[in-house]
Amino acid sequence: MGTMTESKWRHSVARFQQQGLPVAVMLAALFVIWYFAAWALNAPGAMERVMPQDAPWTWQDLLSATMEMQRPLMPAPHQVALDLWSSLVDWPLDSPRNLLFHVAVTAESTLWGFVMGTLLGLLLSVAIVHSRTLDRALLPWIVASQTVPVLAIAPIVLVILGSLGFEGVAPKAVIAMYLCFFPVTVAMVQGLRSPQRIETEMLHTYAASRWQALWLLRLPAALPFLFPALRVGIAAGLVGAMVAELPTGAQAGLGARLLTGSYYGNTVQIWSALVMSALLGLTLTSAVAGVERLVLRHRSQG
Repeated sequence: MGTMTESKWRHSVARFQQQGLPVAVMLAALFVIWYFAAWALNAPGAMERVMPQDAPWTWQDLLSATMEMQRPLMPAPHQVALDLWSSLVDWPLDSPRNLLFHVAVTAESTLWGFVMGTLLGLLLSVAIVHSRTLDRALLPWIVASQTVPVLAIAPIVLVILGSLGFEGVAPKAVIAMYLCFFPVTVAMVQGLRSPQRIETEMLHTYAASRWQALWLLRLPAALPFLFPALRVGIAAGLVGAMVAELPTGAQAGLGARLLTGSYYGNTVQIWSALVMSALLGLTLTSAVAGVERLVLRHRSQG
């Protein structure tokens, strides 16, 4: 029993050294750089507005002042953490002052855009793979569509959809879809074309139809290409949803929270929204990675 427990302990330590330790070191380095940047950027303002002009002060006083400014040029990590905590515990979930309220709004638009972008990418990739005409006609335009900055196209799409009566989640989901469909389309075209010629010829000998070849051969072969594209797609969709919240002056969503913070010069609020958006992105991509592991494990067992 003792030997088994010791073996598990050694395995846990080895796993932490391989996976957890590099992450911990990078986070520690990030916090050190962040604190140094906060001190360097806030020090001139602190000397001008906070530190007494007619009394001596030390560098420790200056350091303390730069870490506690009400409207710092760059907030320190503990200021952002305190603002996040206050937002989460001091206000109800349905209050616009609670960041989880804004997370829910942005996540809804992101997920709808992700679903629509994935379906559009799958349909386009199947059409491109099965038609040389569509391959030549569609693929260049799909690639060219991503050269248009989303900041430029978002107001146009929002105005057009608004004139057609689409409001709320729908316009933001369309912007998210615009960024989602591209990685899915490109990856699936490559994945659907990945089976070797001998495999496709074997299906021909069994008189398999195009749809049977698609379902039995091409789609399973494309799964390793699909899931990395989905992780990229859902992260891009989050960016699209947040960008779509900016030109409308939305009252809810992480993009609206960023806009409000910029209007009032509340840099702590801006950084809190940025950190929360990063956490939301990590959560969404981790969820896709979890689905990937389940699907590929079931495929290998099958």
